[in-house]
Amino acid sequence: MTVNEIFYSLQGEGGRVGEPSIFIRLTKCNLACSFCDTDFADGDDMSLDDILNVISKFPCKWIIWTGGEPTLQLKNDHLAFFKERGYKQAIETNGTKPVPSLIDYITCSPKVNYSRIKELIPRVNEIRIPLLNGDVLPDIDIFPVADKYFVSPVFDGDKPNTENINYCVEQVKADTRWTLSLQVHKLIHIE
Repeated sequence: MTVNEIFYSLQGEGGRVGEPSIFIRLTKCNLACSFCDTDFADGDDMSLDDILNVISKFPCKWIIWTGGEPTLQLKNDHLAFFKERGYKQAIETNGTKPVPSLIDYITCSPKVNYSRIKELIPRVNEIRIPLLNGDVLPDIDIFPVADKYFVSPVFDGDKPNTENINYCVEQVKADTRWTLSLQVHKLIHIE
């Protein structure tokens, strides 16, 4: 696998916010979102044993596969390797490709083709929609069935954008099926 970075931190947003997690950021993405804060073009080729050697020093058994777009590389045989060693595994995906079946927790943060996601991933743990001030919040019914539906204001780099936050608050107040999710990791300045 081509890995951009591996780090141990707290989940900074969504339904698992505050939980210790090992982040494995894979390279490559099939989208080019203007607000993306990730360098996912560069990385190192690592075997599963190489990855295990890095993550085994952390006292945590939750892996979050992120990117880029992890479904471009991640397969069930990769997931089985870590599952056999006691790890639970989450994925943060843009919803443009099916998710391997051995994933324990799916966060789908779609950016395009909202209506097609249901075909590819019929059930997720959470939908997380990034919004800028003035963006149209899509109809919740076009998304896969989820435990939670989050609206996440786009930040200016690591700084909150008050206009985006206020706009998202108003969207959530208008449609109470949504919940606000702030990028806490950026607010408290942790990786």
